[in-house]
Amino acid sequence: MRAGLLRVAVFVLAAAAVPVLPQSPAPKQPATAKKTTTRTPAKRRRTVPKPPPVSPQARAEAAESVESRVRSAPETGIENAAAMVPLYELMYRQEHRMDEGEPLRVLQFGDSHTAADDWPGELRARFQQRFGPGGPGFVQAGRPYAGFRRLDVKSTMSRGWQTLGGVRGGDGFDGIAGVSLATSRAGETVTLEGEGEVLEFFYWNQPGGGSFSLEDNGEPLGEVSTDGPPGPGYFRKELVAGAHALALKTLNDAPVRIFGWVLERRSGITWETLGLNGAQADLLLKQDAALLQDHIARRNPALVLIAYGTNESRRKDWTLESYQRTLDGVLRLVRSAAPAASILVVGAPDQFVRTRRSAVAPTGTDLILAAQRQAAAEHRCAFWNLRAAMGGAGSMKQWVRAGLAQGDYVHLTAAGYKLVGQALYELIMGQYAIFVSIRRQVMGENGNGSPVKTH
Repeated sequence: MRAGLLRVAVFVLAAAAVPVLPQSPAPKQPATAKKTTTRTPAKRRRTVPKPPPVSPQARAEAAESVESRVRSAPETGIENAAAMVPLYELMYRQEHRMDEGEPLRVLQFGDSHTAADDWPGELRARFQQRFGPGGPGFVQAGRPYAGFRRLDVKSTMSRGWQTLGGVRGGDGFDGIAGVSLATSRAGETVTLEGEGEVLEFFYWNQPGGGSFSLEDNGEPLGEVSTDGPPGPGYFRKELVAGAHALALKTLNDAPVRIFGWVLERRSGITWETLGLNGAQADLLLKQDAALLQDHIARRNPALVLIAYGTNESRRKDWTLESYQRTLDGVLRLVRSAAPAASILVVGAPDQFVRTRRSAVAPTGTDLILAAQRQAAAEHRCAFWNLRAAMGGAGSMKQWVRAGLAQGDYVHLTAAGYKLVGQALYELIMGQYAIFVSIRRQVMGENGNGSPVKTH
């Protein structure tokens, strides 16, 4: 239905159509997960250097300068804005209750800036305030790595799960989040607490696979066997709207591999956090394409954000050509899985590499930004230059001075991520307002979405 609705949006602003690419071949069978033990890897805390001392007055002046730059710089606008038209049409229909039955879904792929959930969380809160809460959407099973965060839910896992995938790689069958959990023991559990009215659970079928049960607020929902031909599996259940305490429990000593929960409402918007600390864009190409595409298609997103570049900027083996080829592959994969979605490529942020005596800017950021901009243009995706929004090259020192970035000169503070989220929200909503104005003129509609009566 959404594909048909997009014809209206294309008529309004003549957004260029993107061809649908052929699906990837069926996945090969991954290696069976080894029997897990109750041991879990030791959690390592990331030591963040303290920022240099700054007087309150200097901090306030720096903060005012940064905030003014973020909110006013014209070069920080979204490029290739027509690529966002399909999203704006769906936002309009959601706002005027012209479609019922499912929320708008946003998938944000990225590195530690995304994984922290402060930046996606700010966007989630603001969009849900405007268009209604759609629930958490997809959430990774358990707590698959140290420092895992989702601000809108609570999740737990028992000790007998083994984390597969992540930035260190694996067999590639880790799905939409790039990370999965596996066990061969009965009695292992994962839980999720959140609000919604539709439940889905993503898991992997495999020959000889074990079974698990699901319950909600202590009441059984059903049992699932994962024994079957290799491929993605889904459990779906309609729930009573409201708060839910969901629990999964393995039932036998056989291999079970799981990806995550979906908990959502039938309207509103979700903003789903798919970040990994240390991730680079090529991580998506290391996943089994058929499985990843199946997961993305299952989510049927209205918008996909591709927000990498921090870690790539520090590497010396990337060239403009090799990184653009990587992004070409990523954008083709996403477009194939979600042909009707808008795609927004977020450019690399500013950063510095600390040395014993000073902090120096990595030389690769300009190259990465150029490749990101070119790939977005060639694939008719929108592009937002985050470094320009921060104030340009070298601006990270001002962010640290303002208390909006951490002493490693890479990661922002919670307040800094909130500022970035606010800036992107205001950019999107500013363009959306222009779209709505033009749409009403072309379609002859009143402010409430109903046709204008003529005599």
